[in-house]
Amino acid sequence: MRLGRRALCVLVLLLACASLGLLYASTRVAPGLQAPLALWTPLQGNPRPELPGLAPEPRYAHIPVRIKEQVVGLLSTNNCSCESSGGSLHLPFQRQVQAIDFTKAFDSEELRAASALREQEFQAFLSRSQSAADQLLIAPANSPLQYPLQGVEVQPLRSILVPGLSLQATSGQEVYQVNLTASLGTWDVAGEVTGVTLTGEGQPDLTLASPGLDQLNRQLQLVTYSSRSYQANTADIVRFSTEGHEVAFTIRIRHPPSPQLYPPGSPPLGAQYNISALVTIATKTFLRYNRLRALIASIRRFYPTVTVVIADDSDKPESVRGPHIEHYLMPFGKGWFAGRNLAVSQVTTKYVLWVDDDFVFTARTRLERLVDVLERTPLDLVGGAVREISGFATTYRQLLSVEPGAPGHGNCLRQKRGFHHELVGFPGCVVTDGVVNFFLARTDKNSSWMDLVLFGWAPAQTLLWIMHPS
Repeated sequence: MRLGRRALCVLVLLLACASLGLLYASTRVAPGLQAPLALWTPLQGNPRPELPGLAPEPRYAHIPVRIKEQVVGLLSTNNCSCESSGGSLHLPFQRQVQAIDFTKAFDSEELRAASALREQEFQAFLSRSQSAADQLLIAPANSPLQYPLQGVEVQPLRSILVPGLSLQATSGQEVYQVNLTASLGTWDVAGEVTGVTLTGEGQPDLTLASPGLDQLNRQLQLVTYSSRSYQANTADIVRFSTEGHEVAFTIRIRHPPSPQLYPPGSPPLGAQYNISALVTIATKTFLRYNRLRALIASIRRFYPTVTVVIADDSDKPESVRGPHIEHYLMPFGKGWFAGRNLAVSQVTTKYVLWVDDDFVFTARTRLERLVDVLERTPLDLVGGAVREISGFATTYRQLLSVEPGAPGHGNCLRQKRGFHHELVGFPGCVVTDGVVNFFLARTDKNSSWMDLVLFGWAPAQTLLWIMHPS
């Protein structure tokens, strides 16, 4: 009898464990597992309004398509939403999703104003971070093959529709066939076109064949590419071929740049920039506390509420206190570059103004003019002029160029005084490579400074690393 009770207890325990295991398995999303295959669903009207890439060109609108839900589900709809797990019953081992709606912190009028300002700042970010090299270009069918020249981009381990694929062959052929080959990803189709034979779906090599040219081209509009190798910033050179012709184009694989948005700096018409909200002044000091205090006093005369960040590696540091002052102590003799890194790392405003600790502000020091340049141009850094006690003023305008040297001997860095051209819209301002050690820069471009200054080279927005003498 005692053995029977023990066996019954063991059985109940096993059943409970099995039930919990099944419950955990049913509520757990296993990473890496493919979604179950979906049934074919006939195309009804316009396919997926949230995926305009699936819509046919007018000349192919009459061709029926069967959408592949398991492939379409991998494509980005650019319409994400954040929702918490529904229901009030929370079962053991069940993963719960929590969502926080930050818009609840604003009333309706504030939300509209904040959204408009963020959109303005986001568009300014796009204008600085994107260039003509990011635009989608489709090569016309000078050969029978039409394909994208540039602008095709996918995130690692994600999928996209490949735009612009087409075969412009002469009519009268019995079968039209094209091949796609990739090295870092696989091909598939978001829908099947009647009369088109597909070979190699989900593989690096995909063949499409059809007796009808229009059917083949409609199928090419539904071709998808999926990244299968996690590489944060690379490119897959894929090949697109037909009988007697082959082309190659690039699919860029990377995470899109994340914007760092700050309160917009552009003031209403006729108003002044809020320098305290836009600019932090940073400096590095070593022993020269009398000069540092003179600098702070001059700043306070013209900009009483601007934050000043000080990095200090003096042997016997003195206390530097006051409103809107942040004083950070470092180990003795860490150096100017290390101090600059520390000071800039504490900046939370859109722009940072770097000054030496023996500079002083005067009535002619107008930070508003420097801010205006960065607000209205894609440049990342703008330098000012420094006038010595003798009256001599310098801007340290230097031109730098790198010339390739002989194999094994490195390159040649050329440096000379001068500038490239005047900055349109700003009389007296020029575009150059090196500036004096008094400059205003975008904080998001300064965060990775080591012993170099990141400088935006207008108008092509090329980023050029230049050394700054200390």
